[in-house]
Amino acid sequence: MGNVAIGFDILGFSVDALGDRVTVRRVAEPAVTIRAITGVVDDLPLDPTRNTAGRALLALHEELAPGFGFEMSIEKGIPLGSGLGGSAASAVGAVVAANALLDAPRSPLELLKFAMQGEAVASGSMHVDNIAPSLYGGLVLTVGIDHPRVKQIPVPPGIRAVIVHPHMFLGTREARAILAKSVGLSDFVWQTANLAGFISGCYTNDLDLIRASFEDVVIEPQRQALIPGFGAVRSAAMAAGALGCSISGAGPTMFGWSPAETAEAVRSAMVAAFLARDIETDHWIVDIAGRGARIEAT
Repeated sequence: MGNVAIGFDILGFSVDALGDRVTVRRVAEPAVTIRAITGVVDDLPLDPTRNTAGRALLALHEELAPGFGFEMSIEKGIPLGSGLGGSAASAVGAVVAANALLDAPRSPLELLKFAMQGEAVASGSMHVDNIAPSLYGGLVLTVGIDHPRVKQIPVPPGIRAVIVHPHMFLGTREARAILAKSVGLSDFVWQTANLAGFISGCYTNDLDLIRASFEDVVIEPQRQALIPGFGAVRSAAMAAGALGCSISGAGPTMFGWSPAETAEAVRSAMVAAFLARDIETDHWIVDIAGRGARIEAT
């Protein structure tokens, strides 16, 4: 989940509801190739320079020059244009898998920088709100691009993420293209206060402060028109007991944070609000996963 409402391009959290699987093997030829792409998306480019996972792996290979190459297969479990971090998941999966094959594995921070190169293929710019939680796990704040600093933020106990994915496509580039290039002073102050209040509430288990701060006054007002029924879905979630409800990444997926005891009511309310507009959804109630990408030996 990118942005987490009040942390545009810098805040995100990981979940285990769905994900991508990337398989990498060493080959003698010192090059990067993509052998196959399967799963819920199978028409992505096999050219590594035009593929998010391929570009991330190329960045690693070009920088480290390991003396051998990588052949990669990608099994997509995350649909494109969903706001669920599919491009980040593939890019992170590629570099984590390849790292396990290196004679001298690199640090997570180095892998983060390689994966960022892949994210740029999908969105046209480098940002880390999906990359960092996919790699590190949990709720993650990342400050900086050239020299990123990563901080995992504690999540209060008993919090669940409610995720509702409407069956529609919304491209990241499209969702970024509509954004204004400047922010008014009052909105800047309001958004800054909300980000500070949200993070403070997470560290102190102050759910009232999280609820009061869980409002995006900069990005969400511009993007909500791209999601049919956004206002009704958000209002339904809040009335059912959510601490906050917003857009996941660039959308159209929406998410809420909720205490466990109201999570089912929040999900039902969000699903019903979409269905009232004849929009079918996939939906999950999940913990905020404490782990990111991991190796599964084959």
